[in-house]
Amino acid sequence: MDLSNLKPAPGAVTRDTRIGRGPGSGKGGTSTRGHKGAKSRSGYSRKIGFEGGQMPLQRRLPKWGFKNINRKEYKAINLTLIAALAEAKSLTKIGLEELRAAGYINKRQLVKILANGAVSTALTVEAHAFSAAAQKAIEEAGGSVIKIEQ
Repeated sequence: MDLSNLKPAPGAVTRDTRIGRGPGSGKGGTSTRGHKGAKSRSGYSRKIGFEGGQMPLQRRLPKWGFKNINRKEYKAINLTLIAALAEAKSLTKIGLEELRAAGYINKRQLVKILANGAVSTALTVEAHAFSAAAQKAIEEAGGSVIKIEQ
């Protein structure tokens, strides 16, 4: 066996159907396009979403709301998590680096501190945003907040 003996499997190679080559071919006359209508004409290309004149799906469904292109999405971090992290690693300052190292955020996320839980020790917390209740709870425990500009 060598390269000169190779050939395709039986039935793998077939000739293309020659359309529009007379009535004897069985594919002459209308050339498989049927009679009349846009699809029988040359140059026809159906528009995206066209449903044969029926009201298209994108026009049948109700529209509501809008997308704010200036929206900022924050990763919510609760005071419970901050307190647990500070206690576990005996930290007095918790910033983005500490949260990244602990695996709570990635480098592109904006962080907002929320007031779910309580802080018992004085901590310096650094984040992009704070809820009013979280800021109050941190400052009442003797700590301080640092807002990072975006």
